[in-house]
Amino acid sequence: MTTRIPALAAAAISLFACGTDPGSFDGGTQAPHEQVVETIGDTTVVRTLSGSVWGTQAALVPEVAIGNLDGPEEYTFGSIASLAVDDDRKVYVLDFQAQHVRVYDAAGTHVETLGRPGEGPGEFQRANGLAVLPDGRLLVRELRGGVMHVFVPGTGESGRWAYESSNYYVPRKPLYTDQGGRTFLTHSVRSPDSGRQARSVIILDPDGTHLDTLPMPSTGYLRPEQIARRTSDSGVMIGTSKPVPFTPDFFWAVHSSSRFLTGFSGEYRLDLARDDGVLRIERDVPPVRVAEAERSHFRERIERVLRDFESGWSWNGPPIPEHKPFFTGLHAGRDGRIWLMVSTEGRRVQNDDHDPDDPGSEPVTWEDPPRFDVFEADGTYLGAVSPPDGFTDSGDPVFDGDHVWAVAVDELGVERVVRYRIVVGGG
Repeated sequence: MTTRIPALAAAAISLFACGTDPGSFDGGTQAPHEQVVETIGDTTVVRTLSGSVWGTQAALVPEVAIGNLDGPEEYTFGSIASLAVDDDRKVYVLDFQAQHVRVYDAAGTHVETLGRPGEGPGEFQRANGLAVLPDGRLLVRELRGGVMHVFVPGTGESGRWAYESSNYYVPRKPLYTDQGGRTFLTHSVRSPDSGRQARSVIILDPDGTHLDTLPMPSTGYLRPEQIARRTSDSGVMIGTSKPVPFTPDFFWAVHSSSRFLTGFSGEYRLDLARDDGVLRIERDVPPVRVAEAERSHFRERIERVLRDFESGWSWNGPPIPEHKPFFTGLHAGRDGRIWLMVSTEGRRVQNDDHDPDDPGSEPVTWEDPPRFDVFEADGTYLGAVSPPDGFTDSGDPVFDGDHVWAVAVDELGVERVVRYRIVVGGG
């Protein structure tokens, strides 16, 4: 069954605007929003053919910024590892360097600090992830050891869950919770026989009891690499590798519906598991071309690094693609919206800190300006959002309705936590 749906009525959204095409950003008139819905077996395909609900480009406008280069200790950060936000818009910031969590109210005022380095109750060794349960408790995940710290903010109460006794580590992945109070965390256990890492997703109930272990979403795809090998001074063969730039990859997240959201960036396609099957989200857009100068820059960088490792090394894998993958990141919002970080045209950036005496220092680098495509949980394409300079995709950004909390870095390298508001037509 195929259903063609015309432009959605403005009353269906909370932000109103009309104007340029978010696909081109060229100031032209955007085509009407049109999507097709098809049912194929147990898969519902929602394909955006043109336009968007918002009708124009949107921007992230800063509302509140937390963090300074100098000043009170409560407002300076070493290395932000993770963010979390509760229903009252209190912000929780895990500083990996300091190994504690600072709590700020919605206005950005410091409220309290939870945890400290150590091995006792409420003390962290290598905490690297945060999440807030629906009842307001804060979870702090340790990198190793199968430990989750549990805090009741504002009360001084804390505890810990032990959920895995074997030796393992936590891959760099957000800590997810759902509205039922369940927690989803990724972990990786090394097999004592093969030495390989087996990755899975552990599900805990609201009191920390182990409910289930699921295979981590994956495909048989292996991202191509350039490999260099040489014999060490001790006679052992050693090697190093670099992924081929702009090759696609596999991404996944846990949606607020407690289901896996997955996508392979070689196609503009996302799959959201549902009770009745799969929701497939597609958008008809061409891939972004890799500029010839950009391709040469990244090829030369890989050649320099691998020849430093193996003097006789030569390019031994597939070439750098002519087009970029459709997306480079995937996030599930607290409200069910889906945020897809899409590829954009690269731009040259002068390296003000270039050291001509350092072979690894480059006078010019390339960067892709960040941009998100935003979808409702039913697959409807809302539009494109362009963050401002300094916005980063690190630290587990929090997406909730028309607001985003993320780590921003200024020209001096100072990290701040910024709450942004979506403004349609404000880009």
